[in-house]
Amino acid sequence: MTLRLLVVEDDREIRAMMQSSLAVEGFEVQTAVTLSEARALLQHSLPDVVVLDLGLPDGDGLELVQHIRRQHSLPILIVSARHQEAQKIRLLDAGADDYLTKPFAVGELLARIRVALRHRGTALAAAVTTHDLDDLHIDLATRTVQAQGQLLHLTPTEFNLLARLVRSAGRVVTHRQLLADVWGPEYTEHTHYLRLYMGQLRAKIERDPAEPRHLLTDTGVGYRLAIS
Repeated sequence: MTLRLLVVEDDREIRAMMQSSLAVEGFEVQTAVTLSEARALLQHSLPDVVVLDLGLPDGDGLELVQHIRRQHSLPILIVSARHQEAQKIRLLDAGADDYLTKPFAVGELLARIRVALRHRGTALAAAVTTHDLDDLHIDLATRTVQAQGQLLHLTPTEFNLLARLVRSAGRVVTHRQLLADVWGPEYTEHTHYLRLYMGQLRAKIERDPAEPRHLLTDTGVGYRLAIS
């Protein structure tokens, strides 16, 4: 089961970072910039977890915590640059499950999400962390890739793109989905990014990049990682 997260964050870079990092970990991620947008998304479809910033363009995140708690018990994780103890206590008393101070590491965010889900009785399914086919070995936990017996050096973006394909190995991932998950929702029309990075990945991974064995194209649709 794919768990759905709603990330409410007005900072474009932080929002894109969380969106892409969480998507690579196997979550289905929706994003909102304002309280009103978040309320509309919640009314349309309830997520499994809300990750919420406080200082939003149309109000304070505390309002959304109170709004959610009047109707739902889903986990709410606050991420904010505000570090005052009184502020944290106020949010936790209002119904937030946890409070993470910016800046934060993605690994800690994921750990806090897992804890919040456990407290609600929702198990986070074990994510796919390795991929092996012929001479290609990918380990997402250690962020290492080997091909033809050689340890490869990938840029962070190259690795995130490959990791997203590993999460859906054997299935086509559309151009728009890859762009949203790796670069962020603002980049869904930038298909030239995909062509560039897929070319770089094939040059490093494939024996013959012109006749790829692992990173396959579904013309006009997207890409998939071969499983056989």
